[in-house]
Amino acid sequence: MDFTTKRCVPCEGGIPKMTAAQVDEGLRSLEGWDARLDATQLHKHYRFKDFRKAIAFVNAMADLAEDEGHHPDFSVHYSAVDVTLWTHAIGGLSENDFIVAAKLDRLPASRA
Repeated sequence: MDFTTKRCVPCEGGIPKMTAAQVDEGLRSLEGWDARLDATQLHKHYRFKDFRKAIAFVNAMADLAEDEGHHPDFSVHYSAVDVTLWTHAIGGLSENDFIVAAKLDRLPASRA
């Protein structure tokens, strides 16, 4: 599935989180992402040439997250960025998480 053609839909709860089978299916269309905490979170470790490239990615990620209205958690380590996604309102994963993950991988800054 090409999640990059979709847009995030606001979620304030009331929908079920994805099952482990649904998460596994969604992961097949993402490169380098893994499921964590009993398939309730997505995670990816991005590597960059240096700190400036890592921060350029963080800034591009912030713009994308604002556009989608779905915000990842992240941690910066000199030349690397760890990104974690989940839908807080449901305590697990929704399609929104896969949409943002796929779009993060398409950012030019993600290939720096």
